[in-house]
Amino acid sequence: MLIELFITFFLIGLVSFGGGYAMIPLIQEQIVNQHGWMDQQHFIDTIAIASMAPGPIATNIAVLIGYNEKGLLGAVIATMGTVLPSVIIILILGKIFYKIQDHSLVKSSFYGLRAIITGLIIYTAYMFADTNGMFASMSWYTWSQILIFAGSLAAFIVFHKHPVSVIILSALVGIAVYS
Repeated sequence: MLIELFITFFLIGLVSFGGGYAMIPLIQEQIVNQHGWMDQQHFIDTIAIASMAPGPIATNIAVLIGYNEKGLLGAVIATMGTVLPSVIIILILGKIFYKIQDHSLVKSSFYGLRAIITGLIIYTAYMFADTNGMFASMSWYTWSQILIFAGSLAAFIVFHKHPVSVIILSALVGIAVYS
């Protein structure tokens, strides 16, 4: 099981681009669909906890899944699997990239990668909403979630509020509305 945890997270870390939120669909595919280590709701809850903790979300998810499966050693193994590919790739490609960074093909490829990374992040947001039943019906729950989302988005875009203050305020609104 420990070897399977390491290999799974190593492969996720090896083929993922665009940061933690862009990795979530791949992690979901492996953890929920391929290995069956968690059901969809447990996975969504894991992402919520990982999002609240400091540090990279993909690493936090690996820690939580590894711990869920094999305790502290599982957390360490899953984390090493997630982080090791990045370390190896950065060390190897770092030297190469500085030599080719101005090449037109390299610059063009980054334009394509930006678009897919944005798509992966939007897909992750859709997956959260769908799993939490936001599209099932237009109930008071759906409308309250839409209002919290809209208020948070406005706090960022219009009022330029710090993310920590928006997170805390959203949690307080959640307590007031859903308790």
